[in-house]
Amino acid sequence: MSKTKEVQQQMMAAMKAKDTERKNALSLLLAALKAKAKDKREELTEEEENAIIQKEIKQTRETMDAAPADRDDIRQECQLKLDIYQAFAPKEMSEEEIRALVQSVLDQLQITAPTMRDKGPVMKHLMPQVKGKADGKLVNKIVGEMLA
Repeated sequence: MSKTKEVQQQMMAAMKAKDTERKNALSLLLAALKAKAKDKREELTEEEENAIIQKEIKQTRETMDAAPADRDDIRQECQLKLDIYQAFAPKEMSEEEIRALVQSVLDQLQITAPTMRDKGPVMKHLMPQVKGKADGKLVNKIVGEMLA
């Protein structure tokens, strides 16, 4: 079953349970998925659906970070959205998995004494492998640590 249909079913269940906050969050996610499908004029692939969900998660995190410290209502709303969205997102890679992947890329590129100058080629080979599976900021941070 596609994520769009799954989100629709969850939204219907939330409506029946009169869970307004969950319904609103799912409604926003469904609107984003449907808008992309409408722009594309065909069904979304699973990868495209995951990319949209990841984008929504990232936007919600940014909203939460930008919210003033005294606005707990905004932070709680964003946290609720994040919890709901992450149920539909694919499992993210752990730091250990990313480190292992970075090491394998270093081995593939035959880089024995990595320096910061090697970051470009490493990231070029690494990012297609982790796309949609790991946060780009985290990958960049780990590569920076390993090359330092």
